[in-house]
Amino acid sequence: MAASMKVLFIEEPLPNQENGERGTLLVISEKLHVLQPHTSDILSITEILPDYVKSTAISIGWFYSPAFCPLLDYFQFDTIIYDCMDELTLFKGAPAQLIDQEKYLMANADIIFTGGKSLYESKQQHHKNVHCFPSSVDQSHFSKALKNISIPASIGDIPAPIVGYYGVIDERIDLELLEKTVQELPEVSFVMIGPLAKIEESDLPQAANLYYLGMKCYDELPYYLKAFDIAMMPFALNDATKFISPTKTLEYMAAKKPIISTRVIDVVRDYSSCVTIIETADDFTQAVIQLTAEPKIENLEAAYEKILQKTSWDTTAEQMKSIIKFFAK
Repeated sequence: MAASMKVLFIEEPLPNQENGERGTLLVISEKLHVLQPHTSDILSITEILPDYVKSTAISIGWFYSPAFCPLLDYFQFDTIIYDCMDELTLFKGAPAQLIDQEKYLMANADIIFTGGKSLYESKQQHHKNVHCFPSSVDQSHFSKALKNISIPASIGDIPAPIVGYYGVIDERIDLELLEKTVQELPEVSFVMIGPLAKIEESDLPQAANLYYLGMKCYDELPYYLKAFDIAMMPFALNDATKFISPTKTLEYMAAKKPIISTRVIDVVRDYSSCVTIIETADDFTQAVIQLTAEPKIENLEAAYEKILQKTSWDTTAEQMKSIIKFFAK
């Protein structure tokens, strides 16, 4: 979007700084500025905005989280968009007021975008102008895993075969399923890449063949993905995963990796023809054994490519801009 309009992206607040700075403004390009507020909470962001924003008259207010709804009373937006990527109200530890904040944001929104079909079906019941844009992928970025790139030592030293995951490690991961499968396959290495959120390190299962490599930046992911023999999405089936449409499914496809996933609704109905769907640890174990013995990735590539041809962030952006132009006040 920043290619066609000037964008101020406001991040979630960081803790107050000892030096007293109330915010950091990052100039990514002439049209894209990122504000990192140093405040105690989102409501306090309005107190520092006059330091960084000259006018309160803004063409488009684009909200990714209902928690930012106090900004509705600060700015005068011509058009308000709620880009709903997750059902945040169902996440562990979600503030009680988030439900009311979402109702308020939806009542004021002119357009709602959703990041998956299940979310679309949910939000469509409460708003008349909802549009579904399932996750897309930067195929050229993740297909680097197919090229002659170096594998980082932190994963390169782990014995193959490797069943890998990257993403946030939180209540959405079925840790019991993972633990049982790891125990059943001591000769297989299981790698988890990503930060912990809302769970403690003591909650994580431990085994000699289970590795936690911590958070890696976006640019590093193809290098780690290259080392995966199988990509996994061991999601728990709970409130937090009821409406998810994992972007990593397409990223794994771009790297031509066999994929094993639990029965996440949007994964099943969109990708079950080429993703191995499992329910139990026995299913998971048998899927790993079968895919390591006979990867048959050649049979998957055509299916992957057919899906990937329909997904592009550029195409998504153009379609969104058309909708905004049509419904803009």
